[in-house]
Amino acid sequence: MAVTNEQLVEALRPVQDPELHRSIVELGMLRRAELDRDGTAQILVALTIAGCPLRNEIQNRVAGAIAHLDGVRSVNLEFTVMTDQEREDLRKVLHGDAGASAGSQQAHGHAEGRAIPFAEAGSKTRPLLISSGKGGVGKSSVTTNLAVALAQQGYSVGIVDADIYGFSVPRMLGTDRPPTVIDQMLIPPAQWGVRCISMGYFAPPGEAVIWRGPMLHKALEQFLTDVFWDDPDFLLIDMPPGTGDIALSLSQYLPRGEVYVVTTPQPAAQKVARMSAAMAEKVNLPVKGIIENMSWFTGDDGKRYEIFGAGGGRELADELGVPLLGQLPLVPALREGGDDGRPITAVDPDSEAAQLFHAIAHTIAVDLKPRKIFSPQLKVI
Repeated sequence: MAVTNEQLVEALRPVQDPELHRSIVELGMLRRAELDRDGTAQILVALTIAGCPLRNEIQNRVAGAIAHLDGVRSVNLEFTVMTDQEREDLRKVLHGDAGASAGSQQAHGHAEGRAIPFAEAGSKTRPLLISSGKGGVGKSSVTTNLAVALAQQGYSVGIVDADIYGFSVPRMLGTDRPPTVIDQMLIPPAQWGVRCISMGYFAPPGEAVIWRGPMLHKALEQFLTDVFWDDPDFLLIDMPPGTGDIALSLSQYLPRGEVYVVTTPQPAAQKVARMSAAMAEKVNLPVKGIIENMSWFTGDDGKRYEIFGAGGGRELADELGVPLLGQLPLVPALREGGDDGRPITAVDPDSEAAQLFHAIAHTIAVDLKPRKIFSPQLKVI
């Protein structure tokens, strides 16, 4: 017996928009689902924008969901595009109405009134600020591979590339398309299960970003408020090196942030990394752990060579009273993966480096998870 039109709709309910991760039925994108007498399923789907980059993916998902149903011999899928009003309504459903709460936002919020969700006490998202005292220690590589490892462990993950001047995460992650814009709401592109926003999507190729503090402040604010992050479990912030304007802004925007400092074993790098930790302490952000990168190189003879010395990470961790979360090897595949957009954790999960990233990710996600303390004596009045 052939399916009814109502059953056709129900079969399509699990189909999600690949960017918004919501059912096309619940989003109102499914405009028609009818089965002709000859067994052709007539489907009409409204795309969020014209030229939707994932149109083919939606087509494959729709066809796959109903092709096996009784009585369906073929699928005729057509597309239309949402109107401006429909996009505005969709944005309000997904992202809230900025203007509606403008009067209640003070310290943390967009100029139009939308609060930074990760600053709220009830947010499930853990902001992880990956910092370093100086450049060249592999902080962005650590951020990218750590994010992929968390995603592979089943968590929803996003990255904010806060290095406005020296953005590199889009290339390392291999995201090859800009964010989708729906009524001024940005949908971050995703790769390897990780969403990302970066100045790299907006700056013309080859041009330097030359901004003063207020413009940096505004850009970061928009990365946190105008982007549809959809309450990820973890939001990793790839911090710029040092202790400048961006670090100060993020400490205000993300008062619940956890700081993880990346250093190399070299004593000089460790001493500079200590400055990054000192700033975190001054702005009341907890330093939760140290990650030592480029700890050793294994030669063809199987021997480990400590090219950048030894002990810097352990010394810094002991000084701060926090754990040394892991030591990562210096391997060409890690660098090559960053250049090619193929993180080693994604493409070679059994490698030594990938396994170490997974161990660090597990420690952060499980062992360093903030504990919620409940007391029957505490009452909210």
